[in-house]
Amino acid sequence: MTDKYDMLKIENQLCFPLYACAKEIVKKYRPFLDEIDLTYTQYITMMVLWEHRKMNVKELGERLYLDSGTLTPLLKKLESKGLVSRKRSEEDERNLIVTITEQGMQLREKACKIPEAVGGCIHLEQEEVLTLYHLLYKILGKT
Repeated sequence: MTDKYDMLKIENQLCFPLYACAKEIVKKYRPFLDEIDLTYTQYITMMVLWEHRKMNVKELGERLYLDSGTLTPLLKKLESKGLVSRKRSEEDERNLIVTITEQGMQLREKACKIPEAVGGCIHLEQEEVLTLYHLLYKILGKT
């Protein structure tokens, strides 16, 4: 007979290992990101901007799963570092456009080594990495 409270045990929750793993992986990024003076959230924002160069804040938030309350101070900080610029759209002033600066693009070169360095800290076989990747995106509804 199982206890009706078994589902409340932390080891029976999918959310807990996902949360704990995310936290631990972000921790593995920290020393590498410290070298380029970025937080993890700033880093993922820069990754999107390195790829797209220019994007409105709403699209950026959707892409990163970040709300405007998180994104606004983050973008202000990146702007104060000279890595991005923010400007109202000329077509629709309600839209704020974020553009990566030349200095921001130069930072990409220093960041190139980070994925491989962090990957070396995660002890999974390539097939396991791909399986995990697909499962996580399935949870996010992206498959």
